[in-house]
Parts: sequence; C-alpha cells; structure tokens
Amino acid sequence: MHFPRLKSLLTLVICSLFVLSFPENVNCANNKKASPSVNSAPAAPVEPEAVIEEVTAKQLEKLLNDKDYVAVFWYARSCVTCDKVLAELEKIDDDTDSFGVDFVKINDKRLAKQYGIKNFPALTYFREKEPIIYDGDLMDEEGVLDFLTSLEAMDLPDRIEEVNAKILLKIIEDTDFVAVLFCPDHSTCPPRVMDKPQCRKCAKALQELENIDDEADQLGIGFVKIHDEALAEEYNLGNLPALVYYRHQTPIIYEGELQREEDVLEWLVQNKSTGDEDDVIEDVTPKTLATLISNIDNLVVLFYDHGNDDSMTVLEELEQIDDDCDKHGIQFVKIDDAKTADEYGIESIPAIVYFEKQIPNIYDGDLMDEEEILHWLVSQLEHDEIEDVTDEMLDKMVKEGRVLAVLFYDNNDEKSEKVLEELENIDDECDALGITFVKMDNIEEAVEYGIDSVPKLIYFEKGIPTIYEGNLQDEEKLLKWLEEQTSSDQIEDITDEMLDLIIEKMPLVAVLFYDKDQKKSQKVLAELENIDDECDQNDIAFVKIDDDTEAKEWGIDEIPCIVLFERGIPHVYEGDLMKEDELLGWLVHQKRYSEIPEVTDEMKDKLVESTDHLAVIFYDKDDKQDIRILNELENIDDELEKEGIVIVRIDNAAEAKEYGLDHLPALIYFENKIPALYEGDLMNEDEVLEWLILQKKTATIEEVTDEILTGLINDHEYVVVFFTGPCEPGEKCDKTLNALESIDDELDETGIIF
Repeated sequence: MHFPRLKSLLTLVICSLFVLSFPENVNCANNKKASPSVNSAPAAPVEPEAVIEEVTAKQLEKLLNDKDYVAVFWYARSCVTCDKVLAELEKIDDDTDSFGVDFVKINDKRLAKQYGIKNFPALTYFREKEPIIYDGDLMDEEGVLDFLTSLEAMDLPDRIEEVNAKILLKIIEDTDFVAVLFCPDHSTCPPRVMDKPQCRKCAKALQELENIDDEADQLGIGFVKIHDEALAEEYNLGNLPALVYYRHQTPIIYEGELQREEDVLEWLVQNKSTGDEDDVIEDVTPKTLATLISNIDNLVVLFYDHGNDDSMTVLEELEQIDDDCDKHGIQFVKIDDAKTADEYGIESIPAIVYFEKQIPNIYDGDLMDEEEILHWLVSQLEHDEIEDVTDEMLDKMVKEGRVLAVLFYDNNDEKSEKVLEELENIDDECDALGITFVKMDNIEEAVEYGIDSVPKLIYFEKGIPTIYEGNLQDEEKLLKWLEEQTSSDQIEDITDEMLDLIIEKMPLVAVLFYDKDQKKSQKVLAELENIDDECDQNDIAFVKIDDDTEAKEWGIDEIPCIVLFERGIPHVYEGDLMKEDELLGWLVHQKRYSEIPEVTDEMKDKLVESTDHLAVIFYDKDDKQDIRILNELENIDDELEKEGIVIVRIDNAAEAKEYGLDHLPALIYFENKIPALYEGDLMNEDEVLEWLILQKKTATIEEVTDEILTGLINDHEYVVVFFTGPCEPGEKCDKTLNALESIDDELDETGIIF
C-alpha cells in the first residue's frame, strides 16, 4: 500500500502553503536577493487612468444645467465598436478637462432618440444647452479634441461665446481674425448683479456687441468674451471692459465707445484689411457683401470675372488705389459672382459700384484710369447728391423693406431737372429722418407703379408704396409730408396697380379689401390698426384698398375682407375681423406653418394665368374623406415649394364641373395654363408628389376630360388631340403614345398644344 507515502506528501504541501501565506516572509526572501538600501524611497503609486464618467439621464440633465460646455458620448450594450471608440476618446479626457469641457458617457437609447441620435456610438457637444452632433471620425481623438475646443463648435447665433484662458489661447492660434471682449471676473460681477459701474458697462457693451456677432462671423471675424481680470492685467488692458482684436495673433486695442456697435464693426472690418499680408483688394462672398453694405458707410465694390482678361487688367490697376481708398475711409472689395451682379442691374463686367450708406451708385467712366476713379470716389464723399439707381437696385431695396423716397424723372425733361434741383436741398434732412433718397430715369418702371407722367415721387416703407400728390417744387411741404409718413402708424391705402406690384415683389402681404364709406369697414379698420406694428415685427406687410372692382377680380363678394398673399398665393381669412388678436395669430400661423391655401374660382383663374406650375385640388369641405385626403397632401406642400410647384385647394362644385370633374376630390396640374388630370390615388401623397414632379420635369402629353378639351380648343389656335379609347400599358395605343411624347417639346415651341 502507498498511503503512508501519500500522507507525507500532503503534509509537506500544506506546510509550504502555510509559510507562503505570510507576505513578510516573501519580502524577506526578496530583500536578501536584492539587498537594497534601507533608505530606498517607496514606489510611486500608480495613477488611475483617465476614464470618461458614466452618467444617468437625471445626472446629465443636472450637468447641462450647471455647465456651459459638455461633451456626451452615446453608446449601447449591443454596439460592437463602442468600446474601441471609447478607449480612443479616453485619451483626450484630461485635455478636455483642461479646456473646461466636461466629458461624460451615457447608455440611454430613449434619451438619445430625443436628441436625434439613431446610430451608436455618437458624440454630442452641448454649448450652453445647445446640442451639436459631431459628424467626423470618432476614432480620430485629435480631430474630436479640435472640434470640442474650436471657435466654430462654440458659435451660437446672436451670442458672444464665453471662453477660458486656455481655449482663448488656442482660438487666437487657430483663427486669423478674432475679437475678444475682456470683462471682470464672475466673482466681481456675478450674473445679473449690476452694483458696480464696471459691471454695468460690461453688460451694456455685451448687449450691443451681440448685435454684430453674426455680421462679424460672416466677415470671417471670430468674436468671444472672457471674464479674467488676471489675464487682462497681464496684457495691461487697464479698466474693463476692453476689446482686443487679434489679427494673425497680433493684438490691437479698441479705443472707441463699446456701446456703438456699428462703429466697432466698421473698425474691425477696416483693421481686417490692413492686417492682410498682401496689398490686395479682398474677395468677398455674396453673403459677406450684403453684410458689408449694411454696416459700412463708404464701400466700393468691383464686380469682376476671374476668367476674363479685361477684369484682371482692371483689377491690377485698381489695386494701386486701394491704400488711397483706405486713407479716405473707403473700404474696397471685389466679388466674382454673376448672379449678384444681375441683382444690381449690372449688365457688363467688370463694373464698379460705390455704396454710401447702402445706396448704390454705378461708376460709368473709364475703369482703366485709376486716378479718375479715385477722384470720383472722393467727390462722392464730399458732395451730397440724390443717387441714380437701376430698376434692379430699386427692387432690391424695396424687398429689403428700406425706407425710401424715389423720384421718377426724365433726364431730358426741363421740369424734372428743376424739381431735382429743389429736392437736392432736402437730401440731408431725409438722411436725418432715416429716409434713403434716390432717383430713377426709367419710364417703364414708373408705369409699373401706376405713374403716367414724370416727375413723380413715391415713398416706400417696408415695401409699401405711397404716391406724393403735392407740388414737388415746394420742398418744405414735401419734407413735412415725408416726416408725417415716417411717424404715421396707419395701414397704407394703395391703388390696384400697386397691389399687383406688392403681391409680386413682397413675400408676405396682408390686404384689407374695404369701403371707406361703410361703417363696418371703418370699425374693422380701427381694430386692425392695433396690430399693424405686430405685423411689421413678423415681416408681414399690411395694406388696404378701397376698390370694389379689384375685390371682385379676386372673387371677394363681401367686404371688409382680409386676404394674405404668401409669395403671390392668396389665403382668405374666414374669422371675425373685429377680433384683431385672433387675426394676428392666424397671420403668424400662416407664415410659420405650411398649409394648402383655400382660393376662390377668380383667384384660381388669376393663378393659372400668372403661375407656370400650379396644382389645384377640387374638393368638398363637408366631406370627411376629402378632408382626410387634404390632410395627406399637406405633407408634400414643402416638397412642392422646393420644386417650384404651387398647390391650392378650391371648394366649388360648379367650377369642378367646368373641368368635367364629376367626382371629388380631384387634382389638376396646370403648366403654362395647360391642364392635366391626375388619375392616381390621392391618398398616396408620395405617388402624387412623384407624378407632379414628373409633369414638371418631363415632356408628357396631358390627359384631359371633354370639358377641358373644349376649353383648350376655344382658347388656343392649334390643338392636336390623340384619341385612344381604353388603353392599357403595353398595348399598341400605349406604344404609339410613348412615340408621340418624343415630339411634345417641339410642338410646344411652335405654339401647338398636344
């Protein structure tokens, strides 16, 4: 038997384990081998790895309330790549901390969905509770860090972002042009506490400067603020607040009044050009140009074509006077954009336009004579004249809602010249009233406004024209009338010609059709005057017209009546006109939300005449199925607008019968006045959308009813009709139809309707 031997072996093993269980014995053994110094320093403790903190939904909500900058990593247990991405991002956790960005992770699919996260992993950056989803490569941790600490990521509309010293240093290094507002510490000036003069000054300066934050951004100038007295002292800035402008990391201190935001913006722009390394005329985009025109009093713009030899030769000459323009306070820029040139009525490029307080003036001299151009520009500064504008320039200023006085005149007419001479005397007074005074030598444009003879003056406010009927040679009376117009809060009366023009040119116009001798109209008008200002604030022009004939043309049988025209499409208000608050709510709702407008048969006829691509739904508003279909088609209204197709609805069975429509609802598409009937399922809005877009984009032979055909034969000299009878896809008639479709465009060009 081997048991005694096994027993001895087990005893030995147990004793060995017992000895090893005492760590000091192990250390002693090790000490004997290593023989270190008794005074050796203990080993440094191992630092914990940077770990992105896990939070719950409630903790995240609290964090977003407490912190300005929070990065959130969204992950899910089922996500295969989340752990790998997280490991990369944990490498920058310490860096984000040092920049003042809190980095957390969360596993909450329901909350993620609320923030638009559908796929995992994902990263959202919250700046003052405003989320922005990172769409870059999450495995590129350096790219993520750049994103979280960049000026672009912190940019909030109409808000100057606050930064700490470390982020500011990075922004100055990364951004060519950045303006920094230095304010006292938060401990000195807590939020909403104005007990110290410097706190009040900083709050007021910030309030004014936030008005130009977006404009500065469009000009490529970053704008941030910092509450750091120690840093301000390091830079010797003196009393706070102070504004410092960094151009290629070189600082310039603003010495002017911080509450005059327009002066600050002009200073930033002027110093931006002098900070450029090369002495060249700066290229701008259309958006930047619009900002400059709005904010720079004296601006000269070269419209040019980079691929045109004449343009480049002229540019070379003009760069010789760029510095001289700077000395006279004239900002010089150039733009290579044919569409923008067209908007200002510039027919040939290169061309120079000088803008003084937003008023354009085209230079008609020799563009190769830079000295003559400089002389002309300086003379514009020194002499006040009523500027000539093109019809495109006038349209642009009217659409912008500018306050304008426009003299329509004839350059070859003696009376016009005398009137012009008198009106030059009140140009400065008009400036003081905030009225831009321009003149136009264009009889065709005058006729569009219902002017039969010139000279004649029209006053525009928020796009609404008012004709001056007095003596133009009595400038004092005219000036008094203009002053009354600027201070008056009345809804403007207009003519039928002006109504047509306003509908064409203005995106939103509310029109009161009324009778000035009718008591009900007078009461309604008195109520509606109360919401005129609110309409202005919502960019809705409000006018009134006392013209029964014009009302009947729009199918209006009872007055007073309100019609809102949205991009030329009429919406009739069916509520109580004496309840102005309800009307205002309806007007604002129509502006904000897309609905298919209800029209009368007369409105429909006008739209067929004036609209190239029109879809009309004939329906019965008392039929539940019709309303259900209408609700479905509301879903494609926005898509149709993008495609340039107008859609309206009409509840008029008699009008439907004129088109041979016996069963409602029905849809007819009009292209250049030619109707086409939709034969598909109106409940399937996607099919309807596809069919309408196909009608617009491809040449198809329209299917018509008997009544539509009769109307076409009556209205058009040449009509070709293909009678098919019942025709299924693949049959001979269908193949013939497909072959005929190939000549539809050619027939259109010759004036033959198919």
